[in-house]
Amino acid sequence: MKKSLLFLIVLFFIPFVRSAAQGTVMLNLNAAGAKDTISRHIYGHFSEHLGRCIYDGFWVDPGLNIPKQDRIRMDVVNALKKINIPNLRWPGGCFADEYHWRDGIGPRDQRPKMVNTNWGGVTEDNSFGTHEFMELCSLLNCEPYIAGNVGSGTVEEMAKWVEYFNFDGISPMANLRKQNGREKPWKVTFWGVGNESWGCGGNMTPEFYSDLYKRYATYARDYPGSPLKKIASGASDWNTNWTEVMMKNVPAGQMWGLSLHYYTIPTGKWSHKGSATQFDEKEYFSTMKNCLAMDEIVKRHSAVMDKYDPKKKVALVVDEWGVWTDVEPGTNPGFLYQQNTMRDALIAGSTLNIFNNHCERVKIASLAQTINVLQALILTEKEKMLLTPTYHVFDLYKAHMDARLIPVQFTSPDYVSGDEKIPAVNVSASLDSKGVIHISLVNVDPSKKITVSSILDGTKWSGVSGQIVTSPKFNDYNSFDNANKITSSKFTAAKKNGNKLTVELPPLSVVMLELK
Repeated sequence: MKKSLLFLIVLFFIPFVRSAAQGTVMLNLNAAGAKDTISRHIYGHFSEHLGRCIYDGFWVDPGLNIPKQDRIRMDVVNALKKINIPNLRWPGGCFADEYHWRDGIGPRDQRPKMVNTNWGGVTEDNSFGTHEFMELCSLLNCEPYIAGNVGSGTVEEMAKWVEYFNFDGISPMANLRKQNGREKPWKVTFWGVGNESWGCGGNMTPEFYSDLYKRYATYARDYPGSPLKKIASGASDWNTNWTEVMMKNVPAGQMWGLSLHYYTIPTGKWSHKGSATQFDEKEYFSTMKNCLAMDEIVKRHSAVMDKYDPKKKVALVVDEWGVWTDVEPGTNPGFLYQQNTMRDALIAGSTLNIFNNHCERVKIASLAQTINVLQALILTEKEKMLLTPTYHVFDLYKAHMDARLIPVQFTSPDYVSGDEKIPAVNVSASLDSKGVIHISLVNVDPSKKITVSSILDGTKWSGVSGQIVTSPKFNDYNSFDNANKITSSKFTAAKKNGNKLTVELPPLSVVMLELK
């Protein structure tokens, strides 16, 4: 009888013991140590000629009954301007290495059509080309990031494209640009020399590509007022050997940045990635585990780069990242159209926290992709447009742009699934030019509220406000029938008590705090 009673008492108190063990997360912020700048370009985006990203995304049918400038969709432009999009990478992706830029200039009715062999085998009319893209960037007030054709192109072709963009004088390419309606050069500085050269960009070895890169980079000239930031095609995932060869073989000063691509695959299997919306907690956990691997991947590539570049002059450019799932049922498998859930928002917040915390090396990143493809910010359906949960996270995080990183220290409680566990909470913090502190916190645990506490000694602040993106279920999403199911709203569970900050993080939440 006593043993039974003792057993019941133990069962009764186990939840409280677990809760007490989890307790309050103590967060230490060193505002005095805020030195490294979080480049605004970490918050960049990627728009490839893929599915309905360019055509039927940015660039729409003239008869579509929505506000347009030329054929550029202005509700999309205005939404992206709101989040201060800093740069846009174009035209690919795999598409970049089959794109010949001269096919996309001149009178549109005279431009040759092409087959997009990478994405769906569709025929494109090249009506969206260099001038249209630069007009889009002008409307967005963002910097263009051009990916040049190394895979099927030539050194001459890329060199002349640079001249077409950037030379302010008399030359064949500058004259051609003027004939096509643009008198002054655009002065584009971000240039990718090929894309995924280990795969769709040519199936090269790193040794071969490093030599080829030097040749292309030599003839991609700096014109007055337009010094190029040349970005080499870098590694996929964990392939640090590619990074090693590039850092060893390419002389200092010839490579401004080296790219890295990593996609979060829910199942970890490319053959069956998992559904964008129909998944259980086991698959949710595996997705978040794969997402958080970005931190270790960045660390490993950074460590290799540090061997050859201890002063960190070469940027790590994560110009393709995001969750990649199976396409939505009934859509073209080559168009990569997927829905965007609360899980995507947590992936976005967690990944951006990782990039912020590695801002001494990570200088540019590009979410894949902006509209209607992969982890999109925006989905469109004819006249309709919706903002995804991922969009709302970028809206919150824009406060970190060009602010100084505040080093943080804390020990996260675990989110446990079976015999595996991952950190439930991730954080980054920054100090802006006006002395305002911003703290972004993510709680990936689907069921537990977590308390975060911080004593901010040496920092003057009078109050705290916040915004939150959250939803009851990790597979909730915005649809065209319910476009605002997940959005950002005022967050009131952050309190100031003296110089102590206490935050109650709900399950499945992305929170941005502002301390003034």
